[in-house]
Amino acid sequence: MKIALAQMNVVVGDIGGNLTKISEAVARAKHMGAQMVLTPELALSGYPPEDLLLRDDFQTRIEQALQQLCTLAQGITLVVGHPYRQGKRLYNAASVMRNGKIICNYRKFSLPNHTVFDEQRYFTAGDEACVFEEAGIRFGLNICADVWHETAPRAATAAGAQVLLVLNASPFHLGKADERYAVVSGRIQENHFSVLYCNLVGGQDELVFDGGSFAMDAAGELRAQFPYFESGVYLVELDGVLPRSGLITPVPSLEQSAYQALVMGLRDYVKNNGFHGVLLGLSGGVDSALTLAIAVDALGASHVHAVMMPSAYTAEISVTDSRAMVENMGVQYSELPIAPLYEQFLQCLASEFHGKAADLTEENLQARIRGTLLMALSNKFGQLVVTTGNKSEMAVGYATLYGDMAGGFALLRDVSKTLVYRLCHYRNAISPVILSRVIERPPSAELRPDQTDQDTLPDYDVLDAIIARYVEADESVEDIVAGGFDRDEVQRVVRMIDRSEYKRRQAPVGVRITARGFGKDRRYPITQCFNPVSQ
Repeated sequence: MKIALAQMNVVVGDIGGNLTKISEAVARAKHMGAQMVLTPELALSGYPPEDLLLRDDFQTRIEQALQQLCTLAQGITLVVGHPYRQGKRLYNAASVMRNGKIICNYRKFSLPNHTVFDEQRYFTAGDEACVFEEAGIRFGLNICADVWHETAPRAATAAGAQVLLVLNASPFHLGKADERYAVVSGRIQENHFSVLYCNLVGGQDELVFDGGSFAMDAAGELRAQFPYFESGVYLVELDGVLPRSGLITPVPSLEQSAYQALVMGLRDYVKNNGFHGVLLGLSGGVDSALTLAIAVDALGASHVHAVMMPSAYTAEISVTDSRAMVENMGVQYSELPIAPLYEQFLQCLASEFHGKAADLTEENLQARIRGTLLMALSNKFGQLVVTTGNKSEMAVGYATLYGDMAGGFALLRDVSKTLVYRLCHYRNAISPVILSRVIERPPSAELRPDQTDQDTLPDYDVLDAIIARYVEADESVEDIVAGGFDRDEVQRVVRMIDRSEYKRRQAPVGVRITARGFGKDRRYPITQCFNPVSQ
């Protein structure tokens, strides 16, 4: 028996477009000789639909689209994920369609309500297994988080399932593929069934879904592993209840998967929100260089506009390297010197600032002039401003509100500074587009003479390690110090992180690539008096 896994890139709320993609997948599966098509979780609505689920008109359109899908299920069995309304209750569901009818309906047991998930806000949990027969094989259904727990898979086994079909919208983070393998093989050991795992692919706001659908046999052996970060319809052939060996796509390295996630997240955000392209401020530094490379890979050079805005403190090497970068990548390039504007602002403020020494105010003013210019270009030409700040900077507030934080998409928001360097080396291994000198120069905001980041921040190796422990692992100050870090350094960094929550709340959305990014993952109050530094 042949089963097609439709690894699809659907868009939240685009019910008509998603219906078309499912229809195309069914046609492709028939052409490949499949008897069944399996789609991802909530393929019809897109994932996560969030408060669209609270709208009656949204649910009505879902129901109408389901009826249209039923007509497609002629000569093939279609398993499709969708929201399902029953009275006042709403379920995260999957329907099995055959010969123009829905022959059974499954409702997700386990509704995740942690990190980026809040399904308990919308859905009622199901409690009944769904098993159906096809070609003499008994298939059970689970949906995504179900397989991460024991209850739903055991219910499917108790109902007679020999092969478990799992519909997924499993968000990407670094190392996620190995986690999925471990979880699914654990369920197989408990239940002794084969598993076909079909995952969503594509970017949705800050989330990225990496695909990577796969098949495991009843011994927990990987029999097929389909591509990551690519849409496609992929065939699994069963020999009885065991999947035969097929395509095995290697799991991408950490750098490759992070880079591909950033490319996909930016591409889908720009495309699905109707922007004509992107523009970004190019500084001659490593963050903007990486952002430029990703943007070109995601959208093509003709859809990228880089803007250099030198001030009196911008080193000539920064301008030279920026010009070389844009020549390497073939993007549109503009130079808009801000020194005259900066002087005009200072003249305007001279009476107000009389008697006050220059300080951070004047540094931030330069960043805000640049932000204003980028937003003006965005308004005029319909291009999305992509900010270039990284996770390390966002964590400790080393960023200027309405300045370098001004924009519509924060591409590197979840990428630490140390990972920025690793991704530059990864991209240059494909083709050398980022200048070695850009990577090797000490990082600097260039907002005062001879400035470097380490005038204000700890070494990035130390800073990123503290951020990972405090932000991503929720370790206490004492735990971090016990890990070998200087107490004063830890306390200083923790204070900066907590003090900067108000900035992060105003930052643009950006791609999530870690298991704990700023945004849906970490929802800290801005006004709060818990002090992790005090004893």
